[in-house]
Amino acid sequence: MKKIIGYVCIITLLIMTMAGCSGQVDQEDDGKLNVIATTTMLADAVRAVGGDSVKVEGLMGPGIDPHLYKASAGDVTKIREANVVVYNGLYLEGKMGEIFDDMARQNKTILKAAEVISEDKLIPVDSDYGNYDPHVWFNVELWIEVVEEIEKTLSNYDEENKEVYKKNADNYIKELKDLHSYVEERVKEVPKEKRVLITAHDAFGYFGEKYGFEVMGLQGLSTATEAGTADVRNLADYIAENEIPAIFVESSVPVKNIEALKDAVAARGFKVEIGGELFSDSLGDPGSEEGTYVGTIKHNIDTIVDSLSK
Repeated sequence: MKKIIGYVCIITLLIMTMAGCSGQVDQEDDGKLNVIATTTMLADAVRAVGGDSVKVEGLMGPGIDPHLYKASAGDVTKIREANVVVYNGLYLEGKMGEIFDDMARQNKTILKAAEVISEDKLIPVDSDYGNYDPHVWFNVELWIEVVEEIEKTLSNYDEENKEVYKKNADNYIKELKDLHSYVEERVKEVPKEKRVLITAHDAFGYFGEKYGFEVMGLQGLSTATEAGTADVRNLADYIAENEIPAIFVESSVPVKNIEALKDAVAARGFKVEIGGELFSDSLGDPGSEEGTYVGTIKHNIDTIVDSLSK
């Protein structure tokens, strides 16, 4: 009930702050397009496409779990004042989607980035948190489609700089295609029978589907779903029986569940290593290699391959 009241308050505040406002907001005084993106992955993509012509602010910083994020009154104000808003969709941001849908009805330029991908390319799920897996960025080829849509959205809003956005997008897409090839080459270093990825929550489905890994998460698709003792027991049995060499923690998920899983496997007479930390629902710290999408994907695949190919 408290959650419902909280969501109602946020939406009410949104309506109040939007009262009397419609259409597009003027650009920044410096001429830059003001863009708000929810996740670090999307903010990075918008910066790559927009370049010096945009000012991008991400609502969620490094290590923030978008499944559990709650919009503040300050967030609503930032969203209202932005020219363009980019969010993932597919229920990654939970109830925040209702805020964005309300703003779209008031002529705000809103891009549901992951929902531009055709449904036949999405992974269907039976979940209380949506009908499709929202973690599309782990398939680099699907992320290219998102980048293309970001370029179209910025160009439609700001036609004066559309050539800049097109050039930036083309250059970035070339970098992403090289990244996709890099992932494919590194995967070859892991024998097929060892391509089992076990993580804190079920975020790597698109990675597994595209690059040939069986993927298992201790928690469900959303981190709002708690792992129970049966989940730990069943997964520990699987790891011990199949002698999986490594399991992985995630930067945006507490490590306690994975540590409990490791202990449970040890109790079955098999030693499994924690292979390292993967970035799942957010990028790394700004200025670090993992602070960009390309750097994060390289870090993840290097960590996975180095641990599972031993």
